[in-house]
Amino acid sequence: MSHILSVLIFFPALAGILGFVVDKNSAKAYGIAVAAVEFLLSIWLWMSFDTANAGMQFTEFTPIIAEFGISYNVAVDGISLFIVLMSTLMTLLGIISLRDDTPNMKNMIVSLLFLEMTMVGVFLSLDAIMFYLFWELSLVPMLYIIGAWGGPTRVYAAVKFFLYTFTGSLIMLVGLLAMAYYYQQASGVWSFNILDWYQLVLPVDMQTWLFLALFAGFAFKVPMFPFHTWLPHAHGQAPTIGSVILAAVLLKMGTYGFVRFSLPLFPDASVSMIPFVMILSLIMVVYTAMIAFAQKDMKQIIAYSSISHMGIIMIGVFAMNTEGLGGSIFLMLSHGIVSGALFMLVGVIYERTGTKMMSEFGGLASVMPVYATIFGIMLMASVGLPLTIGFVGEFLVLLGFYKVSVVGTIIAGTTIIIGSVYMLNLFKKSFFGPVTNEKNIGLKDLDGRELTALLPLVAIVVWLGVYPKPVLEPIDNSVKALISFMESKAQTQEAKDVIIVSKSAKEVE
Repeated sequence: MSHILSVLIFFPALAGILGFVVDKNSAKAYGIAVAAVEFLLSIWLWMSFDTANAGMQFTEFTPIIAEFGISYNVAVDGISLFIVLMSTLMTLLGIISLRDDTPNMKNMIVSLLFLEMTMVGVFLSLDAIMFYLFWELSLVPMLYIIGAWGGPTRVYAAVKFFLYTFTGSLIMLVGLLAMAYYYQQASGVWSFNILDWYQLVLPVDMQTWLFLALFAGFAFKVPMFPFHTWLPHAHGQAPTIGSVILAAVLLKMGTYGFVRFSLPLFPDASVSMIPFVMILSLIMVVYTAMIAFAQKDMKQIIAYSSISHMGIIMIGVFAMNTEGLGGSIFLMLSHGIVSGALFMLVGVIYERTGTKMMSEFGGLASVMPVYATIFGIMLMASVGLPLTIGFVGEFLVLLGFYKVSVVGTIIAGTTIIIGSVYMLNLFKKSFFGPVTNEKNIGLKDLDGRELTALLPLVAIVVWLGVYPKPVLEPIDNSVKALISFMESKAQTQEAKDVIIVSKSAKEVE
């Protein structure tokens, strides 16, 4: 177990390189085998994880450029553990869901395996340079997936996705370099170790500027209003697997960045920015929900709904209490599972009919009853029906946000009701009533490949909706430790200069 995190990060990339020599007819089977091994390794990590320990575990540290404090530094805690698990699971199920006649299957599999490496690397990195490299490298395979396998305007969507997120990342890089500089000024040594940076006490004004620098990178990735306009284009043109990975995992890099960097590094700036972030988040929730209601394309409805749910996650993060922050991390998992499944389901009907417009459907429940049942379960989870995975996170987030703003909670809660309206409207028009298009009468229900990809997600939606404790407990322990650290660090903010607090990095863990 001493190097399991390194294996989790680099095994997919090594397998991706070897994938170039695999016969094209065996590429999908090879990809499934590699992704299955990666998922089993993540399950092993979970089984070996000490849920009572709120700190970092399985730490690996190797200096790379010692004079500048750059190192290979990875670890996992309750906050990152389940996001890694979700990344490996959704990659596996996404590959299973690929049609056997997907063009250039070998290139698709190699791209997905390299993308999996970058995603896992982001969530396990404790060195800021490592984090940034994995963060930026994740753009390359996703750019290729959208640009090579997407729709008619795929190149425009891919370039827009790249430019938006890359621009924010460059601003974030400036903030990361500034943090290293301030640490060097205070301690006399260079370090890009995030846990070392946690020891820094910065004046509030300095915290604010650095918070905004990192905010640019994270907000573009979430994406927060008004930086969200790249996402509907990306989803609209991306192939099904691209939308699944984008919604399930890549967007969580932004919210994870706020939890891992912004809150513990800049506790006072984070508190002072609560009104600003909450206003943007509420606009994000309400505005995109209204846009989703006006859409006619099933995939665009889910895309805008995804943005609205990411706004709920942001509300939980900046509630900065155990309920809100713990609920937001659980909601990251919930959103990843449910939105990924919904994009898969839209991909199913698109593969059969060549369209995603609701006007082309009607009465699908009588033609494809198994498909309609699974779609209904995922839709109920999306709107937060009790006893589904979606309810747990949303309830905790609203409970935490209620302690911050009663009015804001009412607005957010009302918007969730709007979400129920447009999702139920989608289900009603597409699945109920008579079959309105004769071409749909002979549609085949879900086959073995599609059921294999979707049924595990249905099981997770029900299991964690009924019994979320196995996931919530480790998350809750790490969240409590983070909030306790922020409170203790904020008490020292009378300082006018950059100093190193007496707490050691071990205590931060």
